[in-house]
Parts: sequence; C-alpha cells; structure tokens
Amino acid sequence: MKRKPFYRILYLQVIAAIFAGVLLGHFLPVDGIAMKPLGDAFIKLVRMIISPVIFCTVVTGIASMHDMRKVGRVGGKALLYFEIVSTAALAIGLLAAHMLQPGKGFNVDPSTLDASAVSGYAAQATHGEGLAGFFMHIVPDTFVGAFTQGDILPVLLIAMLFGSALAVMGEPAKPVIGLIEVLSKAFFRIVHVITSLAPIGAFGAMAFTIGKYGIESLLPMMKLIGTFYLTAFLFVIFGLGMVAKACGFSIFRFLAVIKDELLIVLGTSTSEAALPQLMEKLERLGCSRGIVGLVVPTGYSFNLDGTNIYMTLAVLFLAQATNTHMTVMQEVTLLAVTMLTSKGSTGVTGAGFITLAASLSVVPTVPVTAMVLILGIDRFMSECRALTNIVGNGVATIVVASWEKELDRGMLRAQLGMPQRVEGERSTLVGRWKQRKVGRSL
Repeated sequence: MKRKPFYRILYLQVIAAIFAGVLLGHFLPVDGIAMKPLGDAFIKLVRMIISPVIFCTVVTGIASMHDMRKVGRVGGKALLYFEIVSTAALAIGLLAAHMLQPGKGFNVDPSTLDASAVSGYAAQATHGEGLAGFFMHIVPDTFVGAFTQGDILPVLLIAMLFGSALAVMGEPAKPVIGLIEVLSKAFFRIVHVITSLAPIGAFGAMAFTIGKYGIESLLPMMKLIGTFYLTAFLFVIFGLGMVAKACGFSIFRFLAVIKDELLIVLGTSTSEAALPQLMEKLERLGCSRGIVGLVVPTGYSFNLDGTNIYMTLAVLFLAQATNTHMTVMQEVTLLAVTMLTSKGSTGVTGAGFITLAASLSVVPTVPVTAMVLILGIDRFMSECRALTNIVGNGVATIVVASWEKELDRGMLRAQLGMPQRVEGERSTLVGRWKQRKVGRSL
C-alpha cells in the first residue's frame, strides 16, 4: 500500500493550521479576529450534518438489535457508567481545588466587578431551569423540529422511538432500514468531505481566539488554567486509564488512534466537530453499531467528564478568589446541583460557561458576578473540556460494548497495534487476577 505524503496527513495539517493561527493572532491580532468566520463556518457545517448522522446511526443500531429488552439494558448500563464516572469527575474537581487552591491570594471584592459582562450568560442559564425544564427541553415540538433545534437530545429521542418502532415491525420494516443504512453511508461520506476542511476551521478558530484575547491574557489566570489542564490530564491518564486497563486496552494507544479527532477538537474548541468521526472509528475498533449509536450520542449530553471537572473547580476557584467560605454541606450541595446542570451541556464553546452560571444561580453562596474573573480565559479552558469529554465518551463506548459482550477484541487489538491474545486468555484485570490465583493454588 502506497504511503500517503506527510503533507496530506490530516493531523499534521491541523497542527500546522493551529500553529499558523496562533502566530497570526499574536502578531496581527486584527487580522486574526477577522478569521473568525472560517472557524464558525466549519462548526456550522458539522452541526448541519450531525443530526442526520446520529439519527441514522441510532435507528439502524436499534433496529439491528431486534430485542427491545437489549436496548433498555444497554441504555441502563451506559447511564450507570455515566453517573459513576461523572460523579468521580465532579469530586476530582473539588479535590484539585482544595489541594492546589488556584484562587488563593486574589482577594477580590465582588462589589467592584462589572456584572453586565456576564448578565447574558446568567440570563441563558435561567432558561428552562430545573429538572422539569430539562426533560421538557428533550421533547421537540414537532418531529422535524428535533432536527432544527441544533440539540442532540431531541434527535436522540426521535431516533430511539423510530428505531424501536422499526425493530418491533420486523420484516415489513426491512426496506426502510435498508434505505436509512444507505442514507447513513451518504451522510458519512459528507462527513469525510467536511473533515478535510478541519485545518481551515482550526486556523480560523485559533487565530480569532489568540487575536481577541491574546496570549498575555492567560498570565494572570495561569494558576487556574494550569490546575484545570493538570487535573484533566491526570483524570484521563490515571482515571480513564484504569478503566481502559480493566477493559483490556491501553489508554495511550487509544489516544493515538483518535489523534485526528483530538486535534480537530483542539483547534475548534468543540467536541461536536469530531463526533461523527469518533463514532466511525469506534466501529472500526470492534464496537457494534448498535452500541456506538446509543452510547456516543447519549454520552455527548450525559457523560461530560471535562465539563464536570471544570464546574466544581471553577466554583471553588471563584469562592477562593472572593474569600467566600463554603461549608462541607454547601460543597455537597454543589456536587448534587452540578450533577444535574451539567446534563445536556454540549461541547460547543461557551456552553460550559452558561452551565457554570446555572450552577451559581442555584447555589448562591458564590456571587454570579465573580464569573467576570474567568470570562476572558474560558475560551482557552473550553478546549480542555472538549478534549476530556470526547476521550471519556470513547472509553465509555468501548466499556459498555465489552460489558454487553459486543466488542470484537481481535479488531480492537489490531486497530490499537496490540499483540493478539492466545485463545482462552482473559482480557480483563479480574480475569488475569483469577488466572494468577489459580496458578498459585496449583
């Protein structure tokens, strides 16, 4: 097979584009800001295609299962995993804030801050507040409306209902399922075309970010940024790494496989930009289409590890910066509130900031006006949120597929470049522990 020239390799193109964007934004900030439409246009192209991709993938996945009990079981396992890992991420954010205390020494008086700068975010956060508002938001006004709202959850609901109906119909539904499978292939072809434009989108987004906020804007808040990036990195390497190890694969090899998607996310600051490609790669890694179709879109709204770490860490940073004391009970309340407010928050830039405003509105101990302190650097932290989110969803899908015994481990190991196991060898930590125990007893 002929090797692709290095200049045609996507991740190298994205790296070069990000570097060029940083240089333009730093040295020619006005021109860098003018590049904003390039990044916005790329994200709009992705958002244009993501709803039909998810609809087709979920419908064909559920229809292929035939057994509705299996659909419910997979969904239940996925949600259980999401809640366990999300709660751990929230707790890790709290722990990191207590150990590293990034806000200590700021001594900011909240009354001196300009509340108008964050009033728009606070207004968006109050819309649909509460659990009832969240569930009402999932249900679209019309069938077609699910695809025009720009949100994943309504599309997921429609797709699950449609796929379940086709699965129950049986033989008469086969022509419809076949048509949707053909449409799915066509949509993924469109995704590949859009993905080839990722370097342009990454260049525009990075040039705008650096041109508008400037690298120097990072310096006063470097401790918070460093704390967040370090915490997210350790969570991925050790937290998700242990989960991956227990499932029989290496987190480092997995990160190497999805490097293209990670660089697209880094350049555009949104995990949405790489969602279709991630779903395609997870199928190539051996996860069944049904599992991928259910877990990835659901995880996009319910399994936001990076956003969860950011939420609790940011709230405690603001409390420390304004010398606001929070009791243990208030922190537990914060944990419970952020567990709800983070649900449905997408990977689009700014969504995490709006969610943070919603959390502060519910837990009024820390003044909402304090968000002004991190408004200028939120864009830089959104990249880390999105990167952690997409890695977490990839790992979650493989775990649920393994849990459901719908993971082709031969394909997984081949794609990850891992040596194939001999027949009968167990692939989990528990299995290897049991083997060693039997060996010692003999």
